[in-house]
Amino acid sequence: MKPIVSVRNISKLYHVGRPQGERPSLRQALTSVVKSPFARLNGRSSDDTIWALKDIGFEAMPGEVIGIIGRNGAGKSTLLRILARITKPTRGEIDIYGRLGTLLEIGTGFHPDLTGRENIFVNGTILGMKVKEIKRKFDEIVAFSEIERFLETPVKHYSSGMYLRLAFSIAAHFEPEVLLMDEIIAVGDISFQEKCFAKMRAVSREGRTIFLVSHNLGSIQNLCQRVFLLSAGRLCEEEDPQKVISIYVNEKNRESAAAGT
Repeated sequence: MKPIVSVRNISKLYHVGRPQGERPSLRQALTSVVKSPFARLNGRSSDDTIWALKDIGFEAMPGEVIGIIGRNGAGKSTLLRILARITKPTRGEIDIYGRLGTLLEIGTGFHPDLTGRENIFVNGTILGMKVKEIKRKFDEIVAFSEIERFLETPVKHYSSGMYLRLAFSIAAHFEPEVLLMDEIIAVGDISFQEKCFAKMRAVSREGRTIFLVSHNLGSIQNLCQRVFLLSAGRLCEEEDPQKVISIYVNEKNRESAAAGT
């Protein structure tokens, strides 16, 4: 079977304190010249760099649910943003075969002054759905999101939970071949989380691939067939959930014990 996602030696370099992809203005350049001697006195380079990701490579098969775990700053969200083609890698290549759906932030693509009904069409179109497809799935999207009472209300009046339910429902019914999710389910209540988990399992059984970033290790273990452990931008482990989660928890416990001594 052919991989649906192929990632080859992805790296991402950030320049600290410099706007990415922008040439400095004359004022910024002069400020940099003035600050440079003081930066050197503080032991910092005027052009500090951080490798958010370093030589990441893997393949994902159709129907896989892959969890991504690691400490804050490990590179988890950066990896998802590169897979989503929001962020361009410094080097490396990615091939994704099929439609891509993303849930990286609550309500991304929503217009606050438009109603829930209107945003279903706007957000669905942004994701890549055709109007006929949105109309065909409209009732399913609304029923899953449980916002029927507020369908004609501008979404700026929605709670974060309502935003989440509508955003997840649109993305899930978009039926992408690859779905990227970044800690998004953590915002919902327990009953809706279970509903999302059931939907994700169904999506996986249909042969669609899911990447899930979460600090909820229980959810990762229950949902995922494989887990990636990132540390300082590198892929340290790539095994079954129980093994990788055990390694991660043991490392955290050792660090906590060392900090307490």
